[in-house]
Formats: sequence, structure tokens, C-alpha cells
Amino acid sequence: MERLKLKSDKNILEVNDLQTYFRTENGVAKAVDGVSFAIKAGETYAIVGESGSGKSVTALSVMQLVAKPSGYIAGGEIVFNGDDLTKASTVAMREVRGNQISMIFQEPMTALNPVFTVGNQLAEVLALHRGMKKDEARTYGIEMLDKVGISDPDKRYDEYPFQLSGGMRQRVMIAIALACRPDLLIADEPTTALDVTIQSQILDLIRSLQKEFGMAVLLITHDMGVVRENADRVGVMYGGRIVEDASCKDLFDKPSHPYTQMLMKSLPSRGNRSKVLQTIKGMVPQPTEFTQGCRFNNRCPVAVEQCRQESPILENIDKEHTTACFMLGKDGVADLSKSGWMAEEESPVVEKYDYSCLNVESLKMHFPIKKGFFKKTIGHVRAVDGLDLAIKKGETVGLVGESGCGKTTVGKCIVRLLDSTSGKILFGDNDLSTLSGSTLKQYRRRIQMIFQDPFSSLNPRLKISDTITEGMQAHSVGSTKKERRDIMFKIMERVGLDSDMADRYPHEFSGGQRQRIGLARALAVEPELIVCDEATSSLDVSVQAQILNLLKELQVELGLSYLFISHDLSVVHYLADRVAVMYLGKIVEVGDANDVIENPQHPYTKALIAAIPQVDDDNRKRIVLPGDVPSPSNPPSGCAFHPRCELATEECSQKMPSLESISGESNDRLAACWKV
Repeated sequence: MERLKLKSDKNILEVNDLQTYFRTENGVAKAVDGVSFAIKAGETYAIVGESGSGKSVTALSVMQLVAKPSGYIAGGEIVFNGDDLTKASTVAMREVRGNQISMIFQEPMTALNPVFTVGNQLAEVLALHRGMKKDEARTYGIEMLDKVGISDPDKRYDEYPFQLSGGMRQRVMIAIALACRPDLLIADEPTTALDVTIQSQILDLIRSLQKEFGMAVLLITHDMGVVRENADRVGVMYGGRIVEDASCKDLFDKPSHPYTQMLMKSLPSRGNRSKVLQTIKGMVPQPTEFTQGCRFNNRCPVAVEQCRQESPILENIDKEHTTACFMLGKDGVADLSKSGWMAEEESPVVEKYDYSCLNVESLKMHFPIKKGFFKKTIGHVRAVDGLDLAIKKGETVGLVGESGCGKTTVGKCIVRLLDSTSGKILFGDNDLSTLSGSTLKQYRRRIQMIFQDPFSSLNPRLKISDTITEGMQAHSVGSTKKERRDIMFKIMERVGLDSDMADRYPHEFSGGQRQRIGLARALAVEPELIVCDEATSSLDVSVQAQILNLLKELQVELGLSYLFISHDLSVVHYLADRVAVMYLGKIVEVGDANDVIENPQHPYTKALIAAIPQVDDDNRKRIVLPGDVPSPSNPPSGCAFHPRCELATEECSQKMPSLESISGESNDRLAACWKV
């Protein structure tokens, strides 16, 4: 097959009226129900939308990987290079998959086989599609690993997936996907679980390889910033259908459909830091419950009777901009201003206090590395290595940094899920690190934690009522069962959960609802400080906006303090009063959120800020950090960041800088860098 090296007017993929259905106990689920789009050779086409919209099922349909017999393509065409894949035989599709169309899956650890080495999995593709022998496949496989930016590729070739970091595993997936130089690469949420720096590396890598190989890319994501910086064209998907299709520039300059506009307004950004985030009420309907009319009508602020009775079709509002909506004005845009939805509301002002709620001093958490029959300690993983942090009453402190820097370990030490190696955790006048038994128990009530994955942190065998009241009973909140249930119902109402949900189980809720349950469980024991560990990282932007608004409201109402742990600096900028930037177990910069985000001083902070995908094109200087965070079991000498810093000198590699006040800044603006 001839390889196309440049963008052209030829459509390499045409999806026409695709319908992919699933047989379920509740009826037929119409996950994809009439989707049409086209991708030109060398072009990047992005499909965006909330979870449940049908994005991933569309991608799996193109690959003919829909689980059978429950899943099936009920109608439509998938024309790839002139051939309809829906009519292709199983043998023919084996030739297409991996060779002409490849896919990068959302979670590389589950996509890679844990019992085979990286080399085995690369060689399998090369042997199947390129007919390479073992030695030839090894040579070519190592070249591909080197091409995707993996250091020591000959060594990594013989390692297993668990021995690699998340960023490296994603690079291995890209190497496998591109080994046969396909015409079309499908990237399904390729950076969702990655830090902004690693995300930036992966996206830059895909762009450069796309240019080199001349391939088209189908990008599946819910991150509008990633779309803005990478896509040529965009399809907005909702309820199994494309509701708007346009060039990337047109979509962001002139979003037309109400759903597209509402997604854009739900994003936290520099401009709305003092505003209440706009939210989309409700959630995407289940594919077994689609009703007559526009699928978005029950959430749309401008829907009329026609929207409830008829289904709109995609119609041109510009030459290459189509939208499916009855409410478009003469300018081709649905006007939401008359509905009141677009009205901006100032965030409530949180009262700040001068005294500290929490003081962490010289905190260390070293995990022993044991080896041999007698489990002799041969070293330590220095997850947290001398950290100082203060949180005032009523304040939100954002703790940011790449995976592996020790953020979650700090949170677990504060709530005493881990016993720190040394240092102090001062809550009021008491050092929590020295407490145990009943004395510690009373402080556990005052400090609670919301975990990153709400589903795994909830007991699947307990009803929600038992989950919320369990802690209340343990900490003697409410004297009777009835009193505890009354308190529970008030808290559920406060976090946006209906009382009739109390007797349901975790699997019956959406991700956003489960996160609200985790928040209700934490609030039930009347805490003063809540540690939020990546509390919004796995949520759609619309649900994320609801949770962020709720956190601010509760802080005003209850005087709460938050330690907000995240790698999403856009969210941190919106929510936090102060930001602490962490690298390899230490704080490298701390200060007012606006100061740190708008005027970063430490080279690492500058790289983090520069890597944030932006919806608004602000012409930032791109800074791509090489490599991953060094191993905390063998940290570099001197400044831990110096191997990745473009400003590093001999002094940086030999001497460790301490946190010092930045010249000309306030006393609480600190950075640990010889160049500041």
C-alpha cells in the first residue's frame, strides 16, 4: 500500500451513519447511533464529549473490536482507503489492525501484557505484519523505542511493563502502534492519566511522528485544551451522535451548539478564577434510555417543544462547520444569554484566618528497600525528604507536581495512613506524628481525606447510608441511629445527592456522584481539614465544575481548610489560595496562587505552567522537560532537578538549594533555586 506523506484532500477514512448497538438486560443500548465524519490523509480529527457520549465505542467500531455477540454494528459504513470495513472478513481485519490502522489505548498498563517483555510484544507485531525474524525484529524494535524517546532502548526492550513508568509505558504503546507505520492512528485518551509534562512530551511525540510518517490521527479526548493544541478538525459528540463538526479554529472561535458552548464555559481558567463555574445539570442519558427528540434537550437551557419532539440533523452554518440544533440564530449560533445560563456569578468570599490549621515541619517518609532471604535493608525510597508546609484556617493550599514526586504520600502522612519517618505534623498544639490509640482517634475525626478513585475507596458491599454513617458511629457523631440518619440526609442534600439514593450501592452511581459520596462521608464527621487527593482528575469537565463549585461553597459555609493535591494546574489555579510545587520529595516553590501561576520563578514551575494545554491561544513559550522524575531511591546529588534543567550549572549538581524568599516578593513567596 502506498504511504501518504503529506496532508491531502483525499479522505482516508469515511464513517457514514454508523450505528453500534449492544444487547443488555435493560434493552438495546444505542451507544453509537448515526455518526458520520471523515478524516483526510495526514489530518488530526478529534472527537470530544463527556463520558458515555460514545467516543470510545466509535473508535473501537473503526477497529472492528466491538465485543461480540452482545455488541454489533447495526448499520452504516466505515470506509477506509476505499474498502468498507464493516464487510471485511476476520482474516482481512487482522491484516488491517496494527498494520494499516493502529490504536493507542487509554490505560497502557491494562493494554500491555504483563507476562511478556516489551520486546516480545513489539516483535509479535513485526513478525505478524512485516514477516521479520527474531534478530531483525529486535533491531527494528530497539530503533522504534529510541524513536519514541525511551532512554536505554536496548535495556528497556528486555524489561516488563511493570518496570516502566506511566510515561514510558505510553511510549511503548506508541512504538507498538507505529511499528508498521500505519495510515491511521487512533489515540483513545492517550494522556488522561499522565502529568502535564509527560502529556506534553507524548503529544509532541505523536505530532512529530505523524509528520514523519504522514499518517492521519483520530484523537479521542475530553480535554478541550489538548484539542485546541493538536486537532485540525473537531467533532463534538453527545448521546451517540455528532452534534457539531468544524475546524478547530472555527469551533473555538465560534462554538455553535449549546452543548459545545456549555462545555467551554465549564472549564476553569485564568479569567474565571473569581467566578462560580458554569455547570451542565444532569448527565448524559444511558444509551438504553434515549428518548424522542434532541438527545440534549433535558439539559439544554434554551430547548423548546420542537427539541423534545424532533431530532435535528447536521446542517451547514459555514462552509465546513455543521451543527445539529433547532435554536441557531441568524449568525449560526445558539443564543444562551436569554436563558440566564451565561450570567456570571461571583464566587463567595472565604473568610481567612491568621492562625494555622496545620503546620508540617521537616517531614520525611522513607520506605526501606529490603532484599535477600533475611530481608536486609539495602536502601530507602525517599518519597518525602524534608518537607515544610503550612495551611491556615479557611485556606486552600494546592500541592502540585509530577507523579512520583511524593504528593499523595504527604497526604497519607497527614491523615496518619502512613507513619512518617521523622518530622512534625502540628495540628493546633499537638504533633500528630507522636499520637496513637484513642488520642489519635479524636484527631482523625478532624482531618479527613477524599481519594482519587471514588469507586475503589467505597466498599462495594455497603449501601451509601452505611458508608456515610459508619464514620459517624465510630466518632460518636449523633447519639442514636435515627439522629445519624437525619444528619446523613442533610449532608447528602448539601452535596447534591437525593435522599432516595441512600439505599443504593456504589456501582449504581456515576463518577461524579461517587465523588460526592466520598465528600459526604468526609463531611459527616465534621472535619476542619480535608485532604483532596486528585479529587477531580478522572471527571469530565462538566462534573469537575460541579465538584469545584461545591468545594468552594462548603468552605464558606463550614470554614473548612483544604490541601488540594493535583497535577492539573488549571484546576489548582482556580481553587487554591496558595500553591506549593513539589519535586522529588521536596517543595521547590511556594506562594500565592496567582503569583506562582502567572509569574513562576523556579525552572520546574515554569515547565509545569508551560505544559498546561490552553483553550485560549496565549502564544506561550513551549518548555518540554526531558525524561521522567528520577528515582527517589537514588536521587541526584545537589538540586534534584538539575539533570532536567536547562539552566543548571556545576553548583546545581553539587549543592542543595534551600527554600528562600524571592527578592522583591512577599515573605511567603519562596523558591529553592540558585538561579532565583
